[in-house]
Amino acid sequence: MYLLAFAESIQLFPDGTIFIHIALILVMIWVLNRTLFRPINRVIEARDKHKGGAGGEAGTILRDVAEKEARYGKEMLDTRSKGYELIEKEQKKAVALREEEIGNVKAEVAEKFDIGKAQVEKQAAETRAALGKEADKIADSIAASILRA
Repeated sequence: MYLLAFAESIQLFPDGTIFIHIALILVMIWVLNRTLFRPINRVIEARDKHKGGAGGEAGTILRDVAEKEARYGKEMLDTRSKGYELIEKEQKKAVALREEEIGNVKAEVAEKFDIGKAQVEKQAAETRAALGKEADKIADSIAASILRA
């Protein structure tokens, strides 16, 4: 029975008091934020910062370490690449110098070979001429011996 009495006083359509209720709720939220939630949040953030939470000093140090490690790795890679380039450059210089020396030695050997070949041909020609003269003398002496006999 009492419930029916209260049921008659329930309004289905809001009147102007709803704006007062909304304003009171907003004021309560503002007051609670100022007096309760902000100080609690500051304390929690300070505790996380000091104990090494994700946003604390330990997190900052870990981020710095990760950043420095990445920079170190990159610099090592760059330095290693430059070292390999320098080694390759020096090897190319050494190969070029070696090829030049080999070319010089080949040219010298070819020149000596040509000189030796020319000397051999000259000696062969002189020997042929000498053998030709000697053969003519021997042929003349044989012919003279045959004719005398």
